[in-house]
Amino acid sequence: MGERLAVVSGGGTGIGAAVARGLVADGYDVLIVGRRADVLLATAERIGAECGRADAVSAMTADLTDPAQLAGVVEAVGDRSVDAVVNNAGGYLGGDTATLAGTAAWWRANLDVNVLTAVLLTEALLPALRRPGGWVILLSSIAAQRGGGGPYSAAKAALHGWAYDLAGQLGKEQITVNVVSPGYVADTEFFGDRMTPEGHAARVAATLVGRVGQPDDIAAAVRYLVSPAAGYVTGQVLGVNGGSVLGR
Repeated sequence: MGERLAVVSGGGTGIGAAVARGLVADGYDVLIVGRRADVLLATAERIGAECGRADAVSAMTADLTDPAQLAGVVEAVGDRSVDAVVNNAGGYLGGDTATLAGTAAWWRANLDVNVLTAVLLTEALLPALRRPGGWVILLSSIAAQRGGGGPYSAAKAALHGWAYDLAGQLGKEQITVNVVSPGYVADTEFFGDRMTPEGHAARVAATLVGRVGQPDDIAAAVRYLVSPAAGYVTGQVLGVNGGSVLGR
């Protein structure tokens, strides 16, 4: 058993799985949380085998928009202290905007999956978060800074404001709170079958470095922010986007 424990939501695929693997490599035990048990278990087994630590990753199935299901996550943590909470669950959900009722449902769904999941998981684990020295990470998106995603952009931007409040609340306990804001990242389920070759090329061309992002690029930023090297960094939004949106 590792000395440190991280909880990563949306940890079965893409960025979440890359974060989990990186943290295991850094000596963490990791609890990955998501809605698909088969995906989570396969990822936990794969990371354990790749890192030579078969029991380093455990999996918990939960819909984090449902407050009642957070009890299972807390139970899975048990009496251990949680060193890092990485809120990666989320995504863009389409909707029917032909009526006001449809528009309301679309917005609520995106706010629930991108904001409420992070709020509920973090609040549920706050009593277990290590004091001093805990870390809370929120995964945002370039869409929060440049728009283009309707309710998804608004939901991700809401995480920024909440992160500032949470950093102020928890700073006195030596807990840091930061946001990682990715740009276009390949090898995730975000776009599904919506990405075209033209869309891919346009997104790569919009970067300053001329390449697509990879889940490991985002994982590297998270690994820094949950390390002692980032102990003086809190209340910040770290853009990892190849320069497609400049810092401001």
